[in-house]
Amino acid sequence: MSEFKVASRYAKALLDLAKEMQKVDTFKSDMDAIADLLKANTELKAVLANPIVPIKKKMDVLLAIFDGRVEPIIVDFLKLMVKKGRASLLLAITKEFGIQYNEYEHIIIADVVSAVALSDKVKSTLSSQIAEAYNGKVKLNTAIDSSLIGGFILQIGDQRIDASVSGKLNRLSRSFQLS
Repeated sequence: MSEFKVASRYAKALLDLAKEMQKVDTFKSDMDAIADLLKANTELKAVLANPIVPIKKKMDVLLAIFDGRVEPIIVDFLKLMVKKGRASLLLAITKEFGIQYNEYEHIIIADVVSAVALSDKVKSTLSSQIAEAYNGKVKLNTAIDSSLIGGFILQIGDQRIDASVSGKLNRLSRSFQLS
């Protein structure tokens, strides 16, 4: 079974448990903390992924880091992942949990890259329009890329809207090449 499928199944089970316990936001916060730590600490990821490191050692490391800092059920989940030999999938599981959480809460992730910084008014207007179009709450991530010359590129899931000057110039150039 692929890593994605396994991570997705564990994330779904954890989200279902969070719903049942009415602690969805708490679980999300804990999973984000775990993800942040795993991203920042490559040594921890290496220890968890290494089959030579004894299970007891992996458990001790995870308990030292997370016991008392996250929900006890999350600590039990981490111990289960180690026992099942799935500790190397923890980062993938946290990512999948975040995706499923966003779907559950109807949160739309929108990434906007613009040539210049967007004003608060433009961000607010853009967020409102996206929320209305997709019927959900919007989390707007912004970035600046001066090579766009002007305009913006909006990415929502697998949909991309390129309203940048450089994009228009590239399309115009391609149309001349085809002629």
